[in-house]
Amino acid sequence: MADRKRASWGSGELYDLLCLMMLGCCVWLLGVQLGAFRWLDALIIGHQLSDLFMLGFFMGLGAFVASVSKSVRLRRAIRERDTAEAQASEAARHDPLTGLSNRRRFIESLEARRRSRSAAAGGSRLSVFLIDLDRFKPVNELYGREAGNAVLCAVGERLERALPSGSSLARLDGDEFIALVETGSDGEALARIAQGLIAAVSAPVSWQGHEIKVGATVGIADAGREAGSADAVLHAADLAMGQGKRDGRGTYRVFETAMDERLKARARLETDLRVAIDQGQIEPFYQPVVALPGQAVTGFEVLARWRHPERGLLAPAVFIPVAEETGMIGDLSTLILRRACLDARDWPNHLQLAVNIAPQQFQEVGLAERITAILTETGFPAERLEVEITETAIVQDMEATRATLTKLQSLGVRVALDDFGTGYSSLYHLRELRFDKLKIDRSYVNSIAQGDDRAKLVDAIIKLGNSLGLVTTAEGIECETSLDWLSNQGCDYGQGYLFGRPMPKAEVERQFSEGLLRPSVPAVKAA
Repeated sequence: MADRKRASWGSGELYDLLCLMMLGCCVWLLGVQLGAFRWLDALIIGHQLSDLFMLGFFMGLGAFVASVSKSVRLRRAIRERDTAEAQASEAARHDPLTGLSNRRRFIESLEARRRSRSAAAGGSRLSVFLIDLDRFKPVNELYGREAGNAVLCAVGERLERALPSGSSLARLDGDEFIALVETGSDGEALARIAQGLIAAVSAPVSWQGHEIKVGATVGIADAGREAGSADAVLHAADLAMGQGKRDGRGTYRVFETAMDERLKARARLETDLRVAIDQGQIEPFYQPVVALPGQAVTGFEVLARWRHPERGLLAPAVFIPVAEETGMIGDLSTLILRRACLDARDWPNHLQLAVNIAPQQFQEVGLAERITAILTETGFPAERLEVEITETAIVQDMEATRATLTKLQSLGVRVALDDFGTGYSSLYHLRELRFDKLKIDRSYVNSIAQGDDRAKLVDAIIKLGNSLGLVTTAEGIECETSLDWLSNQGCDYGQGYLFGRPMPKAEVERQFSEGLLRPSVPAVKAA
């Protein structure tokens, strides 16, 4: 009994009870002293019984008041707890920065909207619009997080105004917003809404005297019951948005089943590529580089080919971008370089090998050391190796590129600037970095026959190389007309289908043995 009492009355509440009961005793004593209870003598026999009756009454009254007070406090605590839970539940469904709904509440709204839609609403269409901001990351980097928060709040307000009435808007993680919109069944309504959202976001945001500009890419997906779960709808919208990003940003795309199929195919390709690198399924092919005008072979450019067990021989355009995006390009390049050095070390010792190095690799520490280790391991002379880089690598990190190239050139490795004229072409790069060769991109070579203006550009590149003491190689030569013109302009080397397609080691050696390839010692210009 005592344990139950202690359980139902806390220490503070027990103190209140005792105080109120003592107060009742005090009231009784005061009443006795003043004779306030004499009227009870007529009702209750014995003055002592009357006093005891009144003492019990007042002590019971104190206990009653204590119980009522406890009940009132308990009810107040319950109400406060319920209010706090409701506020916490509401806060858990809203984004604290913009005040918009968050992912959790948006999914709840989507499910509720689906349940409430009647079968008669066949003339309308329920769609999800996923809005991802373009160029938002530089805002935080240039102006700070406060500016980024201001932009997000402004974008949220603009999207709310731009959406049709009855729409639901939420902010997902980071710089993504999502809207649930009911429109007509035609695609024109979707396009009109998406374009309005993009326009609303693209207007500059004023912040502390700065005009901050961001953009938006929108992915649209059907949100009807037939579209699957809410997570499936959001995933579809994300796939459509990703396609819009790949197509150039600042646009919108509507989800198609083919997008999911492409994504799954890409995932399978990535998995297969990892296996291919581990198992050596990717091998080097060799395209001849010839001296002009005689067309004697001076070396080969190394090009990767993948002998896929199911899809056959795959060109680099299929898997090199995947390798670059997933970080596998380093392992792939190491594999190709090692095999090429082993293949070519017994060929005539004046034939050079030209290998491409991806821009991402120049950000890796120890690239020069890894190349040196491969040359040492295979016994391939550094003087016979030529490394080709694009200007993208230079722009990403000039000093890291300079350090790597300097180490390689100190070993005797030659360095060529590849695809000259297609990227961030700059005389500054030619001045700051000591290249050995300029490679003229095939897009220029193919345009020689299209007009004098295009030919003049190629002629200018050749003359620029000559003035700087650099040899020049023209890529993509496919006809005699281009060959004759380039030879007359003083281009040193040529490469293209006119001289030979990329071929495996066995084919190279067969053509050497049959005299189909005429090796020649390459000329070197004095700087």
